[in-house]
Amino acid sequence: MEITGILTAIVVGVVIGVLGRLVLPGRQRIGVLWTIVVGIAAALIGTFIAAGLGVAGTNGVDWLQILIQVALAAVGIAALERAKAHA
Repeated sequence: MEITGILTAIVVGVVIGVLGRLVLPGRQRIGVLWTIVVGIAAALIGTFIAAGLGVAGTNGVDWLQILIQVALAAVGIAALERAKAHA
């Protein structure tokens, strides 16, 4: 993987992670690094799910793919926050 691919993954992870936090009510007590990690994972998994559903290769913006990624990020952030609260 080239450096541009890594930087792109980080930027997409930040955006997806932040959007995932925004759709959750209240304050999430996880750090920025965890938000990025969850966002990157959600972006990758969401891309694979969208490809499996046949909606990843559309012309223009892939709104359904982004929706899947943000939903996965919200679920991941909520699960991480719950796990940290019980630890």
